[in-house]
Amino acid sequence: MILRRYMTQQVASTTALVLGFLVVMMLGGRLIRYFGIAAEGGLDVGLLFTIIGYNLPYFLELILPLSFFIALMLVFGRLYVDQEMAVINGSGISRGRLGRLMMPLILTLFLVEVGLSVVAKPWGVRESENIWKQQALSSAFDLIRPNEFISSGNYHLYVGSLSEDKKQLQNVVLIQTEAQEKGRPTFNEVDAKALESLPDIPKNIVNNADNISKDTIILAKRAAQVENPASGITQLDLFQGRRYEVGAGSLKYNQVGFDRYRITLTEPPKEEVTEDNIETQPIAPLWNAAFHNNNAAATTAAQGEIGYRLALPWLMIIAPMLAVPLAQVRPRQGRWLRLFPAVLLFVSCALGVISLKNAVGKGNVSIWANAWLILGFMALALYLNWGSRIQHRLRFRMADKKMLNNAGGQD
Repeated sequence: MILRRYMTQQVASTTALVLGFLVVMMLGGRLIRYFGIAAEGGLDVGLLFTIIGYNLPYFLELILPLSFFIALMLVFGRLYVDQEMAVINGSGISRGRLGRLMMPLILTLFLVEVGLSVVAKPWGVRESENIWKQQALSSAFDLIRPNEFISSGNYHLYVGSLSEDKKQLQNVVLIQTEAQEKGRPTFNEVDAKALESLPDIPKNIVNNADNISKDTIILAKRAAQVENPASGITQLDLFQGRRYEVGAGSLKYNQVGFDRYRITLTEPPKEEVTEDNIETQPIAPLWNAAFHNNNAAATTAAQGEIGYRLALPWLMIIAPMLAVPLAQVRPRQGRWLRLFPAVLLFVSCALGVISLKNAVGKGNVSIWANAWLILGFMALALYLNWGSRIQHRLRFRMADKKMLNNAGGQD
């Protein structure tokens, strides 16, 4: 009991120290880049550490297994260097049993890794992307200049004048674009005289937009920006204007007049799973997309993401299986001798999981390749643990057999 508590405390504290060091190293470059974006006005300084917090699970899912492995190598290496392992083995406790004493810690970290990979990382990436979208839209409003077009997403906005706080806009032209399709009418096919009927709208807007394909055009005398703190969606209230909607494949258009019209400038999150949003999807819709979807590209991408999420937690099981035999050093060698090659071996396992994510996502290999990779490294770890013992026993039996044969020949 005392030995289990000692080993658990040593490994847990060393894992925490290594994890903190690696997190600072990994987030340092990202934090500097975010400070640069904030200095240029592209990011609110108050949201800087919020974005870092949302991105933290993204880094932890890969850093935590590596930190645990390095901690095991350091702790077991110190036991060998300080001759403590010889005392422990002399008391009847093998190195394999010593590793099994840490099963509560290993299972705890395994469950933490499952939570990071399956739940925390998709949620963090999704929330971080929402903040970036909101910031991009806010930055676009900060760039509003009278008598100039600005673009944000699939919207193009023109204002004649605006208030100092940039919340009240005058003489507004809002153009919503969609993907250009064959046969879709262009902006110049809309009745241009209808645009000229609104007062105070510059006539050069119509003349300069001939080469832009548009689907919806909204003209209003004034507009007000609406903030929705609950949902984080930015909206515009348009007053006293008209809305022109051009149908695909037709030269006709629909015209609607309005006194007040509210439009949402941020697109709602897509519920369907696509190749672009698989990292933000919870496990349930991702599973349905992987095995119950008619879209082949989305199916393979979802399978690659599922295989990646389910394979990462097993690194927490492989880590002690590899660390226990690899940490063994001879006297006077030092515990740092095998640390670097052992880390390279463990990192190669993690890189294999990452590369299989891309390979499965492209349909080059089956999703079961992740399971074969994990089983392959487990087999390697078992060989490192038991290979020398098996070879020693085989040599001992062959030596006994040879001695018996020599004794029989002398008789």
